[in-house]
Amino acid sequence: MNYYTKEKGNKKGNLIYGYHPIVEALEAGKTIDKILLKKGSKAGRIIDMAKARDIPIQEVPEASLNRFSRGSNHQGAIAFVAAITYQKLEDIILKLEASKEKALFVMLDGVTDVRNFGAIARSAECMGAHAIVVPTRGAAAGNADAVKTSAGALNHIPVCREVNLVDAVLLMQSYGVAVVSCTEKASQNIFEEDFTGPTCIILGSEDKGITSTLIKRSDKQVKIPLVGKVSSLNVSVAAGMALSEALRQRGYGGK
Repeated sequence: MNYYTKEKGNKKGNLIYGYHPIVEALEAGKTIDKILLKKGSKAGRIIDMAKARDIPIQEVPEASLNRFSRGSNHQGAIAFVAAITYQKLEDIILKLEASKEKALFVMLDGVTDVRNFGAIARSAECMGAHAIVVPTRGAAAGNADAVKTSAGALNHIPVCREVNLVDAVLLMQSYGVAVVSCTEKASQNIFEEDFTGPTCIILGSEDKGITSTLIKRSDKQVKIPLVGKVSSLNVSVAAGMALSEALRQRGYGGK
């Protein structure tokens, strides 16, 4: 199998290039973040296999592929191998129900920065969250940089990649999980919300926030009260604060 390794930032195996090596990787069940195909490519088998596994595909100019392959024969296709293994949200919900644990999930809507993703994963794992839910498209890559930023937390906390976050919200609600949007537009603050029951906290990107559709579908909206002159928090800091409050309410007062 042909692999390409960037000189900085990527470990061996992060990129696979070439039609047949990518097909082999898909057949082997390798976890792939996304696939780049040359515009107009007729890589039908790759496309079909990727769609069946909800792997994002992006058509790009050949020049973009050349920048990654640096002269090697990419055959019009490059795959980005994830450093983590994605899990199914419903499987985790069912396991929690069987164990009588009260679910605590974090959903990330439009959080594309790898460093923020890693930092949130670190806080989520430390605060006892059971999984992080991200969209198939418009999410930070689950790559080696994310794992490093998370201080290894992404090796422990499950990440669920969902095609449609609204469907994921409806699924959680059908199992009795309260979905709470953390947004500055809310009137109630996080210290007034009850996080003791099964809960999913939604956080959005810093520039656009949570999409209106998800806010409307959520059960409640809460905000983090701010008293300074700066009117917003980094999303990873907001996640840590919300999760810390959930942990406090669930009776974890520290060792």
